[in-house]
Amino acid sequence: MSGRREAADEPSAHSLETAARKRSRSLAALGYTKPQTYEELRAVLSSGTVHFPKRLRQVAIFLWQHPSEVALGTIAQVAEQASVQPSTLVRFAQIFGYSGFSDFQLLFKDRMKGSWPDTQGSLEKAAEQNANLHFLNGMVGACQASLDRIGNTFDIDSFETMIDQLAAAELIYVIGSKRAFPVTTYLSLTLSQQGVRNVLVDNVGSTALDQVGCITPRDAVLAVSFSPYNSITPDLVAVAHERKARIVTITDSTFSPLVKLSDTWLEVVEQDFGGFRSLAASLAVGMALVHGVVAQRTG
Repeated sequence: MSGRREAADEPSAHSLETAARKRSRSLAALGYTKPQTYEELRAVLSSGTVHFPKRLRQVAIFLWQHPSEVALGTIAQVAEQASVQPSTLVRFAQIFGYSGFSDFQLLFKDRMKGSWPDTQGSLEKAAEQNANLHFLNGMVGACQASLDRIGNTFDIDSFETMIDQLAAAELIYVIGSKRAFPVTTYLSLTLSQQGVRNVLVDNVGSTALDQVGCITPRDAVLAVSFSPYNSITPDLVAVAHERKARIVTITDSTFSPLVKLSDTWLEVVEQDFGGFRSLAASLAVGMALVHGVVAQRTG
């Protein structure tokens, strides 16, 4: 009896297919069914009109941040990297009108065309003989890929707006934790060296909420946050938002909880290698912001 009840509780393949068709029809009503290019897919994901359950949202974040891995991997490899089941990738593809993951993957493969390197540098050749140099070469490649991505997708208008908002602030609060902390620490140091008053919210002694407790509408927040967004940063930025401070953010996808709290935000996606993620692009963008703020204040 209990076995029959448990079987009845499990969703059938037919019910999953029906749910996917219903979700696909809802996207069709929004005019977003079956994007034909990677750029069209990104436009749908960033529109804010499509809301995914937890696992599908996890897929969306991975696809947004790692299009090259999606283009080159098998469904099993992509599923493992995204920490989901292969069937979840199939469901995600069907939501957008594709019959399966392989067809959906063509969007990412088309994006990769023409991006292959033409030559092999001396470091790459040496890396074939040495495991440590192989890792170094991989990290250099990850940094280069991260920086190249800025050149292809950088939002100049948002960047200039962020400079204006930071330059106009009476005091700048620099917020970031975990992997973002090295970035915010260096930005705070550089601001100080350039004579720009700022507070590095470092959470020493678990005092981060106290550190942001005096933010006023005349101040601004420069926040940096990366997935999986499980740090204290969103809570701190929410306090600043309640206090009407200007908030500018460097983050890595439209799914970041900081996006809705920010006046302006920039997308900076870092490539990883062997489980270690680059910070090159985040530091480059952050330093450019500091340069812009200093130039505007002294110009």
